[in-house]
Amino acid sequence: METQNSPRAAQVAKSAIRNGIGHRYCICGSVELRRRPRHHPALADSQELMTAISEGSKPVEVLLVEDSPGGVRLTLEAFRDENTSIHLHVATDGVEAMAFLRHEGAHVDAPRPDLILLDLNLPKLDGREVLALIKENSALKTIPTVVLTTSVAEADVVTSYKLHANCYLNKPAQLDEFEGLVRRINEFWLEKAKLPQQTLTE
Repeated sequence: METQNSPRAAQVAKSAIRNGIGHRYCICGSVELRRRPRHHPALADSQELMTAISEGSKPVEVLLVEDSPGGVRLTLEAFRDENTSIHLHVATDGVEAMAFLRHEGAHVDAPRPDLILLDLNLPKLDGREVLALIKENSALKTIPTVVLTTSVAEADVVTSYKLHANCYLNKPAQLDEFEGLVRRINEFWLEKAKLPQQTLTE
């Protein structure tokens, strides 16, 4: 069995971030995270990702909009190591993300996210369009929305900030760098920053 720190595991994880591997996620209910041992294999069985947090913990609702199964898996594991109070909800395309945020269809009981992590290159509805829809909606625009993408194009950076993204971050290709980025997202946005209260209307 290869450990998280082995060269082979790092290569697999790097490929996962770029290309996506494993099962496709469409998790728009609560995915509750329990910290795993630090040396657990990086790509654990998907069922192990969906374990209960301690009773009485106040959940932090995070919506990840990401179409890469590998990116979803790595984000789940990285957040699980950092903050067990997170409920990570996943939308795999822009249409599903907006349905979640608008409480449409199967997402009528979806919680209001405390934070949105948004990829730009999404199927069905582009991430730039999703960002524009979020920020023009009076009930959604106060939700901090962080663009998390592999794009380093200056045009994407400028466009995202013009559309009022709260932050623009590039996804690292290396596993340890990706975990470090998730750790910093957690530390700033979910531990230090004062976020709006979870209300559906303003």
